[in-house]
Amino acid sequence: MASALPSLSGTEIVRALQRAGFEPHHRKESHVTMKEEASPHRRVVVPMHDPVRRGTLRAIIRDAGLTVEEFVALL
Repeated sequence: MASALPSLSGTEIVRALQRAGFEPHHRKESHVTMKEEASPHRRVVVPMHDPVRRGTLRAIIRDAGLTVEEFVALL
C-alpha cells in the first residue's frame, strides 16, 4: 500500500532530494533544477511553491527514480 504524501514546500523537497544524492544544478526564483551526482543525465525540476501540489510531488518522486516510501524516509 502506498504511503500518504505529506504537504511539502519546494525547499523541503530540495532537502530530501539532496539526501538522495541530488545537487542543485540551476536555480531561479520559481524553480530549482536538481542533478543526480551518480547519474548526471537524471534531472528533476522542483517548483519553489508552498505547498507543492501532491500530483506534482508524485511526478518529482517518479522522475527522481524513487518510490514514495523511499522519498518519505528521506524527510
